[in-house]
Amino acid sequence: MAIKFFYETKNWSINWMCKQLEISRSAYYKWLHREIPEQEAENMKLAELIKEYDECFNHILGYRRMTSWINHFNHTSYNPKRVHRIMKKLGIHSAIRRKKKNYTPSTPESVSENKLGRDFYADAPNKKWTTDVTEFKVPGTNKKLYLSAILDLYDRYPVAYVIGIRNDSRLVFKTFDKALAANPEARPLFHSDRGFQYTSKMFQKKLNEHEIEHSMSRVGHCIDNGPTEGFWGIIKTEMYQMYEITDETSLRFAISDYIKFYSEKRPQDRYHCKTPLEIRTEALSTGQPVEYLIPRNKRIEKYKEKWCA
Repeated sequence: MAIKFFYETKNWSINWMCKQLEISRSAYYKWLHREIPEQEAENMKLAELIKEYDECFNHILGYRRMTSWINHFNHTSYNPKRVHRIMKKLGIHSAIRRKKKNYTPSTPESVSENKLGRDFYADAPNKKWTTDVTEFKVPGTNKKLYLSAILDLYDRYPVAYVIGIRNDSRLVFKTFDKALAANPEARPLFHSDRGFQYTSKMFQKKLNEHEIEHSMSRVGHCIDNGPTEGFWGIIKTEMYQMYEITDETSLRFAISDYIKFYSEKRPQDRYHCKTPLEIRTEALSTGQPVEYLIPRNKRIEKYKEKWCA
């Protein structure tokens, strides 16, 4: 392969290279004109697909999603181990997440129990909503943008989101109003953390007006709101890989465009390689939505048996 590469790109002498590498010219030409084995040809084809998808989606795909997306869009049935092996050979891997959490203590005006109880399964849309606010730093400045979003636990679809320059009650109220405007009949179990916006009397009044039951995470238990925390992780891992963000305008565009990509173009394994929007559209158009069970995680179950009462 080295001889072939330098001959085609640098026009180096084949005879000279064979002598330097102590390879006979006949062995090189035998290799050059050999019949490529079927498995090797298939691996070469798969490698090209992997490089294409890695470039197309700006290096956000790990080997599991790479496998499912290639199989879904090309009607193939490649094994994840095979894809993983080839990705390692090519030096291709997904972006690495960096988690950094800061907790600011506050005195809540009103507190609710954790009624969700980490039961993140819903058998139909608009039965369980989770919400939170996260921040993004504007490059080259001391400014920040805040994203407030509400997720439906049935399809992981962002039913509403609002981007603002302040992390205040107005941001949360606007997101809540936007979600209800899009789903006027919804009366979900509404889960949040104990941020000051959600524990305020004004927000509790809004919930009561719409007859919506409130659930809150326990103090210091971010996993109680796991799906939303996971959604933030996905955005912050993939968005910065997919967009060139240089200022506030480009950051606002990247957030909005990525959420559209996540909702409409990003297949998920749990939903049989369908997007959240596809799942939601199908469910709302039928009286009996398809149930998508959360896959069992033996590692987490073992952890709960050991540490959870």
